Amino acid sequence: MFKLTKKIINKELVPHLSTGKRGPACKVGLWRVVRAILKRLKTGCQWRELPVEGLFGRQSMCWQSVYHYFSKWCKDGSWHKVQVAIMEHNRRLLDMSSVELDGSHTRVKRGGAAVGYQGRKKAMTTNMLFLTDRQGIPIGCSDPISGEHNDLFEIEKHTSKILQTLQDANISYDGLFLNADAGFDSERFRGFLGSKGIIANIDNNKRNKKDLDADSYFVDSELYKERFAVERTNAWLDGFKNLIIRYETKAENWLALHQLAFAAIMIRIKYQNA
Repeated sequence: MFKLTKKIINKELVPHLSTGKRGPACKVGLWRVVRAILKRLKTGCQWRELPVEGLFGRQSMCWQSVYHYFSKWCKDGSWHKVQVAIMEHNRRLLDMSSVELDGSHTRVKRGGAAVGYQGRKKAMTTNMLFLTDRQGIPIGCSDPISGEHNDLFEIEKHTSKILQTLQDANISYDGLFLNADAGFDSERFRGFLGSKGIIANIDNNKRNKKDLDADSYFVDSELYKERFAVERTNAWLDGFKNLIIRYETKAENWLALHQLAFAAIMIRIKYQNA
């Protein structure tokens, strides 16, 4: 089983995290703090239930301090920098012959920002849009979206954020083939993708067409089959128990957990292929 060791954490993650210019330095080593955050992401335990004695040994560190570092790195955008750096350094692992866009609703237990009632799940949820490569490797996500909205809500803004992540990682999206299900079938969205040089392969939504034969867009059925790589993405993300149900009340914290999970998936694939 692959593990993020001290050496890997120090090499891949720690260099991209901010450090305070004032005040005392972290006495336990930032890699241990990151390991504790990863432990919570993987197991889904509460902050107060982190096994700090096992993680830090005799060195004094409480769960509140671990949360302090996590929250600080959420606020200053460090987790985004981590995700972007990992993607940029490992672009050769990506298969960009097609990309897959999908939305994912997560049940929310404690309320907070970007939370709303989703009728299909009959629960309060938060939605996020994920973009993956052809293999299902996650390469971008939107900000958290309140659950009462469908996938096309402010789609241009959310897609622009995802594309900016690719641009930050020096990954070109000009000429990409993008697969998406019928929930994204919109002339406006197709036009937006076209303006970015992206070729849309979106399934036709029959509810949008009075005369489907006359008005429907061509869908490449063979290319569309690649969309199911998203199911592999969902399976990988389900391995991070903290992402199955949202307990974070702050939207920025919920986003950061996904960014860290994306980075961890990429690192795992890198070292497994080495």
